[in-house]
Amino acid sequence: MRKVYDRIIDMRGNLITVAAEGVCLGEVARIHKANGTTTFASVLRFDEDLVTLQVFENTRGISTGDKVTFLGRQIAATFTDSLLGRRLNGSGDPIDEGPEIVGETVDIGQPSFNPTKRIIPRELVRTNIPMIDIFNCLVKSQKIPIFSVAGEPYNLLLMRIANQTNADVVILAGMGLRFDDYQAFIDNAEKAGSIEKTVMFIHQATDPPVECILVPDMALAVAEKFALAGKTVLVLMTDMTAYADSIKEIAITMDQIPSNRGYPGSLYSDLAFRYEKAVDIEGSGSITIIAVTTMPGGDVTHPIPDNTGYITEGQFYLHDGSIDPFGSLSRLKQQVIGKVTREDHGELANTMIRLYADSKKARERQSMGFRLSRWDEKLLRYSLLFEERMMDLDVNLSLEAALDLGWLTLAECFDLEEIGVKKQISDKYWPKELPAER
Repeated sequence: MRKVYDRIIDMRGNLITVAAEGVCLGEVARIHKANGTTTFASVLRFDEDLVTLQVFENTRGISTGDKVTFLGRQIAATFTDSLLGRRLNGSGDPIDEGPEIVGETVDIGQPSFNPTKRIIPRELVRTNIPMIDIFNCLVKSQKIPIFSVAGEPYNLLLMRIANQTNADVVILAGMGLRFDDYQAFIDNAEKAGSIEKTVMFIHQATDPPVECILVPDMALAVAEKFALAGKTVLVLMTDMTAYADSIKEIAITMDQIPSNRGYPGSLYSDLAFRYEKAVDIEGSGSITIIAVTTMPGGDVTHPIPDNTGYITEGQFYLHDGSIDPFGSLSRLKQQVIGKVTREDHGELANTMIRLYADSKKARERQSMGFRLSRWDEKLLRYSLLFEERMMDLDVNLSLEAALDLGWLTLAECFDLEEIGVKKQISDKYWPKELPAER
């Protein structure tokens, strides 16, 4: 029988303090309000016999005379196949007016998967987005962020990836979402016909910050169970900056000494613990993580993107409505380019990026009023076609079709001897015929 404590000593923000014994970190407590309703909290910190708890909902309506009962268990998610198609909040409760979720209880925040059971990533995840599939391949079990700024279409990019990959299960961890963004994810999944393989854990901007920091753990705990059942799982998280800001808000309320720019010193560990859940399990399924990180003021040296870059395996840099070819990087692409993709993949990608970089210099010369050479004019034409055919996020092409279009683009703008492609590759893939207009 759990002891009931009938005095709350202190309340600040979403934190309450009680004098209690025999409880453990992360343990769940039930708060019995005077009006007959209940809410829940979890143990966050000890200071001798003083226990600080995070309340899952707003503390409005809680008084110092309310009773607190510790339940002797950790925060947990509920796993069942019937989660597919459902929407839940950070506490794991349904928010879609559907029935209660009944299934296996899964503790959240468990250690990452045993490294000895992991497989070296070697399988391409197709997105039909040329800037990813050709230049920065997404690999199964990769953990990679989308670095962006507010106002960029990063959520639309996540939706496209969700619609066009062949994952068995898509799990959305939404943090700090506005209602219209939340509704857009629902509408997109229904329109694309992927709602029945999608699970959404949603924290809206008006919800308490404690629920925000629970969302990734809920999503990843469920993802791991699906992966152990042999499913290919894609986890989409947006926005990790909202997650980090919630950690910061709670740390400030607890009077913790801040580290860089007010964030707690545990920020790196907090982020790494979640990203390291990405895994390809031997003899079973996989978890691939794509997470949006909005950079305040576009500052890539801000603590959140700065720490993220040390943890993840590259980044997609979203800039001016498209994936920037120079700021983006996939550190695992060499595992698949030319090995599980066509032999011309690497040669074409390197050539196209090199020529696009040259075209940026030609644009600078043009903007400064210098006389342009014939080569500059070719580069300028190429840059327009490259941005239209490769960088536009509305382009939807299979990898093979995008590679063919890449060769065609080169042939329309340059002569073969001008671009320095290996002969054994050009003999096989250089277009034999071009459109009527060149």
